[in-house]
Amino acid sequence: MPDDAPTADAVWAQLTHLVMDTRDPWKRAVTERTGVPFSRIRILRRLRPGPLTLNQIAQAATMDAPATTVAVNHLEELGLVVREIDPTNRRRKQVSITLAGRAVLAQAMATPDPAPATFAALSPDDLRSLHILLRKLEH
Repeated sequence: MPDDAPTADAVWAQLTHLVMDTRDPWKRAVTERTGVPFSRIRILRRLRPGPLTLNQIAQAATMDAPATTVAVNHLEELGLVVREIDPTNRRRKQVSITLAGRAVLAQAMATPDPAPATFAALSPDDLRSLHILLRKLEH
């Protein structure tokens, strides 16, 4: 791939690689701050808008069913989620985030997330250009 004519797929791959490879320190900081494994924080984030079934959680968090059950059991033991009968289908159970779960999630999301050194090394003009491009992608 020539650098002067990158494809959308190539740029996307660069962007996801850059983000995915620089998130580990923040994930560790979240775990240390909350005392909750990051995989559980991911589940709490998915439950923030409203209750989900175990299958919906597994799909949203890209986890397999057994791992989802183990994670939700752990969150329930910690008092961060509750299981309740789905009022629209009494054969199904939904998982909801509790007030304690929302507090842990707020604590996790307030964990400082400084930019990687490579971002801090960009010039103000480069940061402005990147900011403009990312805003275009958001809308």
